[in-house]
Amino acid sequence: MIDSQEFIVGLDIGTTKICVLVGRKNEHEKIEIVGIGKSDSHGVMRGVVSNIDKTVDAIKKAVKEAEDSSGVEIKNVYVGIAGQHIRSMQHRGQLLRNNAETEITVDEIKKLVQDMRRLAVPAGDRIIDSLPQEFIVDNELGIKDPVGMCGAKVEADFHIITGQVSAIQNIRKCIEKAGLNLVEMFLEPHASSSAVLSADEKEAGVALVDIGGGTSDIAIFQDGIIRHTCVIPFGGNIITEDIKDGCQVMRAHAELLKVRFGSALEQETQDNQVVSIPGLRGREPREISVRNLSRIIQARMEEMIEMIDAEIMSSGYKHKLIAGIVLTGGGSYMKHLVQLVQFKTGMDARIGLPTEHLASVKVDQLKHPMFSTGVGLILKGIEDWEEKDREQAVLSEKRKEEILSQPQPQKIEMPVMEIEEQEEKKPRKSFFNGILKGVKEIFSEEVDENFGGKN
Repeated sequence: MIDSQEFIVGLDIGTTKICVLVGRKNEHEKIEIVGIGKSDSHGVMRGVVSNIDKTVDAIKKAVKEAEDSSGVEIKNVYVGIAGQHIRSMQHRGQLLRNNAETEITVDEIKKLVQDMRRLAVPAGDRIIDSLPQEFIVDNELGIKDPVGMCGAKVEADFHIITGQVSAIQNIRKCIEKAGLNLVEMFLEPHASSSAVLSADEKEAGVALVDIGGGTSDIAIFQDGIIRHTCVIPFGGNIITEDIKDGCQVMRAHAELLKVRFGSALEQETQDNQVVSIPGLRGREPREISVRNLSRIIQARMEEMIEMIDAEIMSSGYKHKLIAGIVLTGGGSYMKHLVQLVQFKTGMDARIGLPTEHLASVKVDQLKHPMFSTGVGLILKGIEDWEEKDREQAVLSEKRKEEILSQPQPQKIEMPVMEIEEQEEKKPRKSFFNGILKGVKEIFSEEVDENFGGKN
């Protein structure tokens, strides 16, 4: 196994699939994906873990596949979170400074951001992320980066994202039971935006719609800032269920019909085109009209698009989104969906593929919107790792300066004692010589006392 320290691992726990991507940044500032692992997700419903054991088994299977394809031992992962329980709110925070004449530092801005994580939220919820939008320095509005400015009061508008504590803890428990370490958790549409949206689109104004299996996530950007996020409790699985009920087929066959022959526009299909489905236990095959299949899909997609359009309208940014809508996620890869979205919303639309930031390695395998969240998690993970590395370097430099600034102990040289040459020439008496001389004197005295009188 290769040393995993230089690799970032993104874990996308979805309703229909669990995807693991292993990547790193190369010398050309591109993301090189070295391993891919995928498994069916049977323990997740609408983005929320419903069966821990099944989810753990699926995670282990995807991780094993990613390790085999990359040769990297996976220990630490960056995880995406979504689901119907996700909520967002706006809040303004402020920081009063002791000295208005000094420059605003990065540490002060970080303190302001961290203070937002201590806000009171409804019972059972927890703050997942606090995203600064715009800063205000001494009532001067519209500042994107106040570092280096001077002022007595710094305020900021924050986009606060919350989720249920139970849902967060279940994801954490699944990851720990799979033998992995959760480094950081990111909102999935925020991660996907890093993979499929350009800086120009975020500046001009764009709505990212990530259509997953159980939910559809929306993230709205304008002036390069995330303005609104929400989750719609409908995804690609509900279309599969409609096909299953409308065409009277098994769910597995309904999913194949949707992927291979589905279309979001009924008029773009032929009247006489028919698909044959194998019968059960010797029964005759069933023939499904492709026109009827597309009619079912279009009806449900129109309902979903209307909900998405209503959410964009309620955000107040619909008429400010010059770049329109970018569709991503596994549910967006359907024929004629872009045309239907443009017709129903009156906005430009395109499919977002996570290939812009990728190196040529394995790029053909990742030309699918279902990998947008996984690639985005790697990008967010690299940003997080680089930020922590910079913080560590700054702390080390500060520590070094503190050590150098401390007063150093003075070295005191002891004077060398000069010994007279005459004393040096005198022989030194040994300790043992003294003992022997004393013994001889005692012995000689005893001999004289015992034998001296007999002579």
